[in-house]
Amino acid sequence: MADNPTTDFLGTRLRHLLEQLDGDVARTYTDLGLPGFRPRYTPIIRLVDTQGPQSLRQLATTIGVTHSAVSQTANQMRRDGYVELRTGTDARHRIVHLTDHTRTLLPTLYAEWDATNAATRQLDAELPHPLSDLVERTLQALADKSMHHRIRDHLPPHTP
Repeated sequence: MADNPTTDFLGTRLRHLLEQLDGDVARTYTDLGLPGFRPRYTPIIRLVDTQGPQSLRQLATTIGVTHSAVSQTANQMRRDGYVELRTGTDARHRIVHLTDHTRTLLPTLYAEWDATNAATRQLDAELPHPLSDLVERTLQALADKSMHHRIRDHLPPHTP
């Protein structure tokens, strides 16, 4: 039996938290007539809308995720009709453009994003430490020293 479920099952609990947050945001999109719209589409659409067409690499850097994660998401968005992927100046680079269909959805999407941000601020205010600050500080701490290195520090010597 675990001594402390809060720390002993941290990864599982974090996944559960993310599933709850993303699930409720996705349900809101369904309520707004956008079934199948995924919360992970939001950063890409917002950046391309506000800053113009972006390469997958630019998007990954700005969002703070891997190129592979952005590439997978952009490919799903293309299949769902939200973006077009065009070849850049170098055939290896793909540039993300919004479709006309997505542009017609922008007023609804911005209304939802504003509501989600307000709900996030409300949730943060109810917590002893704002979740958004905690996530940012955690990511920075892991950038300074990965979880892998932290775990290795606690393993007995000579563990393969």
